[in-house]
Amino acid sequence: MKHILFLATIIFTTLHSYAQTFSDHFSNETLRVDYIFSGNATQQMVALDELSAFEGWAGRRINLDEVPVRGNGEIRIIDPESNKSLYRQTFSSLFQEWLVTEEASRLSKSFEATFLLPMPRKSVEVEITLLDNEGHKQTSMRHTINPNDKLIRQRADLPTAQHKYLLQSGPSEECIDIAIVAEGYTAEEMTIFLEDAQTACDEIFRYEPFAKYKNRFNVVAVMIESTDSGVSVPQDNEWRTTAINSNFMTFYSPRYLTTNSVHLIHDHLSGIAYEHLIILANTGTYGGGGIYNSYTLTTAHHPQFKPVVVHEFGHSFGALADEYFYDEPDHTAGTYKLNYEPWEQNITSLVDFESKWADMIKNKKEIPTEPTEKREKNYTVGVYEGGGYMTKGMYRPAVVCRMRDNEATQFCPVCQRAIERIIRYNTQPTK
Repeated sequence: MKHILFLATIIFTTLHSYAQTFSDHFSNETLRVDYIFSGNATQQMVALDELSAFEGWAGRRINLDEVPVRGNGEIRIIDPESNKSLYRQTFSSLFQEWLVTEEASRLSKSFEATFLLPMPRKSVEVEITLLDNEGHKQTSMRHTINPNDKLIRQRADLPTAQHKYLLQSGPSEECIDIAIVAEGYTAEEMTIFLEDAQTACDEIFRYEPFAKYKNRFNVVAVMIESTDSGVSVPQDNEWRTTAINSNFMTFYSPRYLTTNSVHLIHDHLSGIAYEHLIILANTGTYGGGGIYNSYTLTTAHHPQFKPVVVHEFGHSFGALADEYFYDEPDHTAGTYKLNYEPWEQNITSLVDFESKWADMIKNKKEIPTEPTEKREKNYTVGVYEGGGYMTKGMYRPAVVCRMRDNEATQFCPVCQRAIERIIRYNTQPTK
């Protein structure tokens, strides 16, 4: 009994010390920072658009100066006196995806980005850095934020969108908060949206490791009304007025569904505790998109809605890469090269395989791995050629995985481990 009490005391003391570290530097308030990313393939720039604030902080209060994966960018809060990082968050962006397209070689464009940060108690430096896929700095910006700045827009009095909790496991400071947002649903279609949101929630937590850690999540459905029913489908010459202005044909790919109205998404969510976004589009047209620590956006009425929403959440939450590949190049051509190791945990160029799932390979002599089992059953961890849109030189962990196939019934073991690491990073101390 004494040993149990002693262990409980250690755990309480550790968690208390982490809480103290957070409260030493931050208040229970959210600082929203809106940026504009702009440029082209050869020159990029970050510009500050607006600062705003609202009550409550739904993000993590632990592991503040750590990141689980590199991503294609990082935002840091820095103590100007010591130059130490007080808070770090990695991310990817639609802008950086666009930079490797052919269009970016002949045209400059701008893209919106929004980050939610804990409100500092005193003036701090905020530094945002964009990286290419190799990890080289593309551009960065460092600026001072004073929490007493009169130009920080206060959003406390803005009306809160109608919402309903689909899963409520605990207070926001202890759980990961997911907002499922309506896109292209009229006021008369909100019952349909709630059914779709419940389906998405149920499907995600049917998969491991989400099922195992379900009690660490809150999920709220946010009923944002659109003027028109459905979303814009340019390939069919259909343009609609919707809550967040989403459309297919991103980068001229018919199935790539995204929005550049990122600031608008967050405007709609004032007063709601959230960290991660799943946006459901009221359409039967196949498609979607998922961007790490930005959002998942997917069609809700295509027959493959269930596997696709899980797959896209694997991108936006789990920081996972696509494991499928093409014989013919499309808009993804140029995303990866073979002279460096991709930062995503579920593909490898073998440049630095030891940093990936080498510890999960029983026989390292069998690299690459030839699939020997029946395809529909083969979740065996190996090093299978083909992944990250490339048929040659890029490798994936399994023949079948949710990050490759809509027919897959689970994430492969490597993807499960990667997702679990992110869940634990957000909900329990790593030190």
